[in-house]
Amino acid sequence: MPALALLSAVFVVGIDQMISWRYGATGVIGLLLLTVGLKAKNPAVSSMGAVVLALLVAGPAL
Repeated sequence: MPALALLSAVFVVGIDQMISWRYGATGVIGLLLLTVGLKAKNPAVSSMGAVVLALLVAGPAL
C-alpha cells in the first residue's frame, strides 16, 4: 500500500509541475479549484476549475 501511495503522490506532483510550467499560475489555480471541488463534492467549484483549464488549453485555438 505505501508503494501505491508514493507512486500516486509522484504522479500528482508531476502533473502539477507540468501544468505550472505550461500554463503558469492560472493553470495551478484551475487545477486547485478542480481538485478542491472534487474532494468536497461541490460541482460548482469543480466546474469553475474545469472551465479555467479548458479555456487555457483552448485559448490559442480561439
